[in-house]
Order: sequence, then structure tokens, then C-alpha cells
Amino acid sequence: MDLDAYTAARSADWDRLAQLAKKGRLDGRDADELIDLYQSGAADLSAIQTSAGSTAVGDRLSLTLSTARLRFTGAGANLFSQIPRFFALELPAALYRIRWIVLAVAAVTVVIGTLYALWITGNPDVLRNLGSDANLRQYVDHTFIDYYSNNPASSFAGQVWTNNAWIAAQCIAFGITGLWVPYVIVQNAVGVGTAAGVMFAYGRGDVMFSYILPHGLLELTSVFVAAAAGLRIFWAWIAPGARTRAQALAEDGRALFTVAVGCAISLFVSGLIEGFVTPSALPVWAKIAIGALALAAFLFYMIVVGRRAVRLGETGDLADFDAGARRIVAG
Repeated sequence: MDLDAYTAARSADWDRLAQLAKKGRLDGRDADELIDLYQSGAADLSAIQTSAGSTAVGDRLSLTLSTARLRFTGAGANLFSQIPRFFALELPAALYRIRWIVLAVAAVTVVIGTLYALWITGNPDVLRNLGSDANLRQYVDHTFIDYYSNNPASSFAGQVWTNNAWIAAQCIAFGITGLWVPYVIVQNAVGVGTAAGVMFAYGRGDVMFSYILPHGLLELTSVFVAAAAGLRIFWAWIAPGARTRAQALAEDGRALFTVAVGCAISLFVSGLIEGFVTPSALPVWAKIAIGALALAAFLFYMIVVGRRAVRLGETGDLADFDAGARRIVAG
């Protein structure tokens, strides 16, 4: 191929393609011409690359074709431009959709934990099975309290955050099994109930609440949210409604796995409170007030902002284009 002659013969069409690609608004005739010139330009580029390899002419034509292609395919959304939408609409909508399941999980946890604590405090034999009197007194007088101050605040906060975030992610990821979330709920309730039973049996219930409530209000709520998301994904598999099971799992899985991001953030905040506020010298009422304020902010975001997002049509799922085509089903 004589590249110079070929360029001279085709350059007018390439220039016109570049002009249309940069034009602000295209009418119907311009759009048709753009597509025709794009197709012929793509054939020209293939011929140049096959005969002459990599050339400056071919590189310029390739750039023109890329610019033209964006006119009829569109450009992908910038990642950073999606962040405001995610936090203003997608995440709160996903949280709002599972609000009643969160309440149910919280209620079950409180009931199990309370019954377990009452069982321990009301049965001396059960209390003795947990350890000797000396060991239990060591626990209520020192171990329980020292847990929050044995390590530097920053490293302790990071440790509890990563541990709790991992548990939350597991609840969502393995929620489809239908078994993992109930297991986590029961284990969590039994652990809190056991600690409460021992502390109250030795008259230290006030100490327990003063150390648990500041960070526990938001921390436990975050775990409840993760558990609720996992259960909702499981239910999408069990009762998909008019959708196929695969479609229900895909849609609810995409929407509710965003909850993992929200839980990671809320657990980070609770970790900071646990590391820096819980063991601090602040008055107990002030520490609990900080925890209550953090929980109130989370609930406001979940219920008020989430309700607004749902009313705008959000579900927490990806936009239609990003999610791919959906199968039409009977309503």
C-alpha cells in the first residue's frame, strides 16, 4: 500500500468524521453520516494497520474513531461522580428497605440475651459452671474493664473495627445460606447475655452498661443491619416473587451488598468511640450521650434519608445500564 496516496484519497472523509465527532449537537442526517463515516474509517484503519503496521496516520485515525465512538455509545460515568449518588440515594435506600428486619433482629437479640442473663443470675449452679468465684470476681473487677484500656486507643480501635467489619461482611456474604446469620445472632446474644449475667450476679451491672453503651449502641445496630441484609438476600432466594431466583438474587444481592460499605463506616465510628471514648475519664452520662448521638445520626440516615431515596424510586441497586438487561416478567 502507498500510504501517502491512500491518506490523500481518504483524508477528506477522516476530517469530516473528526468534525462530526466534535460537533456539539447532531441532527438526524449528521448522526447517520457519523455512523457511516465511522464504519468506513474503521475499515480504513484496519487496512492501514494490516499493510503498514503502526503509523502516525493510523494513530491519528484511531484517536478520531475513539472520539466518534463516544458520540453514539456514551462515556462511562466517572467513579468519583458516582460517590455523591451512592451516599445520597443508593446506600440509604438499601438500608431503608431492611428497616423492619433490623428491628426484628434487634428484638430477637435482646430477648435471647435477656433470657440468658436471667438464667445465669437466677441459678447459682449455672454461675458456678462458668468459673470459680475467684475467677469470676477477677473478671467483673478487672478483666471486663481492663479490656478497653490494655492497648493503645488507636490500635485497639483499629482492631475492633476490623473484627466487627469482618463479621458484618460475613453476615451479608453468607446470608444466602440461611444458617450463618442465625448462628451469628445467637452467638452474639449469648455472649452479651453471659457477660450481663455475670456482671449483675456480682452487683456490677451499672459498670457493664457504662462500658457497653457508649460504643455498643452503634456497634450492635451495625451488626443487626448486616444480619438483616444477609437474611433479606436469603429470602430473595426463597421467595423471589415474579422474578426468577437468579434475577432476585442478582438484584437484591447487588442492592444489599452496598450495606457492607455502610456497616464498615458505622463500625469504624463505633470503633473510634470504643477506643477513645469508652475507656476515657469522661462522665458516664457524657460517654453514653456520644454513643446515643452516633446512633441517632445513623438512624436518621437510614430512616429519613432512606425514605426520601425510596420515594424517588431508588432500591440500592445499580442503574439500569450498569446492571445490564433485565428480563420482562408478569406483574
